[in-house]
Amino acid sequence: MRRDVIVFDIETVVDADAARRVLRKPDLSDTEARDGLSAYFLEKTDGRNDFPRQPFHQVVAISYGHLIREPGETGSELVIRQLATGGNAESCEQELVAAFFQLIESRAPQLVSFNGRGFDVPVLKYRAMAHGIACPRWFTQGDKWTNYDSRYNPTYHCDLLEVLSDFGASARCSMDEVAAVFGVPGKLETAGDNVRDMFENGEIEAIRNYCETDVLTTMLIFLQHQHFSGAISDNSYQRTLLGIRNYLENEAENRPHLGEYLNAWRAIDG
Repeated sequence: MRRDVIVFDIETVVDADAARRVLRKPDLSDTEARDGLSAYFLEKTDGRNDFPRQPFHQVVAISYGHLIREPGETGSELVIRQLATGGNAESCEQELVAAFFQLIESRAPQLVSFNGRGFDVPVLKYRAMAHGIACPRWFTQGDKWTNYDSRYNPTYHCDLLEVLSDFGASARCSMDEVAAVFGVPGKLETAGDNVRDMFENGEIEAIRNYCETDVLTTMLIFLQHQHFSGAISDNSYQRTLLGIRNYLENEAENRPHLGEYLNAWRAIDG
């Protein structure tokens, strides 16, 4: 197992420049371009889906939860080191994406996501190539069966949407649905559908905060799966949860969104 575990999530908006190019309408405003791309995909899918395909998503936030696997008295333990969002509110997409792939190059961690194979990773790959960013280690780490693109081996990338649905054998539930069943806070006041309006209103910090709470939800679901699968013991699981609660308590004063998440978690526990 990899020592470094990075639970991650991204938030995106439609790339207005790419939309103008594919629509062949260079004079559209950003808002018109984004609306136009939705109409374009609605037409391409015969009215079934207006969601733009992965290459057209501009990354506006990437958040990370860094866990470390350490030996413990009853086997492997997971310890939270940091919950953060890459760059700052002024960082451009190229900087955010470059930092993500530099993390792969430097540490080769295990990645944990929810629908990362279907959305986050393809978006990041497309956007990296659009910006001329290279990441050879993505393709050379591991072996034929165990690598970042392996669907059925979670050593380098554990996509919880895939794992929990037995790779499509059962229904693929949303993260919010799984969180509700597992007794984990899901969406608070913000959802993915709000990100475009927030971006166009300049609310980048709010997007970054929202992304961090999604990472926390993903992390708590991941830990339940690690406990169920025997990767961590009962005692290790409880110590990890306690460590996360303590981390959130310590961060809450300067990062109120983490305090809100902790309060929602406590409310569920009663």
